[in-house]
Amino acid sequence: MAAVSAKLVKDLRDKTGAGMMDCKKALGETEGDMTKAVEWLRQKGIASAEKKSSRAAAEGAIGSYIHTGARVGVLVEINCETDFVARGDLFQGLLRDVSMQIAACPSVEYVSTDDIPQEIVDREKSIEMGRDDLEGKPDQMKARIVEGRIGKRLKEMALLDQPFIRDSSLSLAELVKQVAGKIGENVQVRRFTRYTLGEGIEIEQVDFATEVASMTKG
Repeated sequence: MAAVSAKLVKDLRDKTGAGMMDCKKALGETEGDMTKAVEWLRQKGIASAEKKSSRAAAEGAIGSYIHTGARVGVLVEINCETDFVARGDLFQGLLRDVSMQIAACPSVEYVSTDDIPQEIVDREKSIEMGRDDLEGKPDQMKARIVEGRIGKRLKEMALLDQPFIRDSSLSLAELVKQVAGKIGENVQVRRFTRYTLGEGIEIEQVDFATEVASMTKG
């Protein structure tokens, strides 16, 4: 992927309304060609999706997925602008894909990194700052290392940052943008719940040898 200047990225963002990272990727994929980069964004549905992202998305649907063996289940709410779009094949397909993604990602707890509470961020930072491999390093270096690790950890917890299970060249956020571009409406993953069979249930551990011995004595 070709290196591109910050000015070129900004120019493409101003021209298309797409996000900075999407613009950078488009220019890299097209070797810095502005016209081809615009076409790349349009093909991916990203440019039009970004322009619609500020519009209200109060309709949508709640989808569900039960994994084979019925040990993992998912409920997810995805919003769009109209009920008509919510009933369409593209939106329903996205609902299924996102549901399956959640089922496949047990470490994911939030929709995006913006949703992660500050106390969780502070907890992760405290854990990283206390790691043995940082001992003796200068404070400035330690801060940079911790910042990088925290950023990676938070992305592991965020659904939209995960590689799409059917195409790892896409993040889930990029998939949502593509679908939004094709649909022509603002599409947002709002919330989800993942259920794992038996999670949270404490099972009493039985020492069968001791139990048998006590029965024999009795």
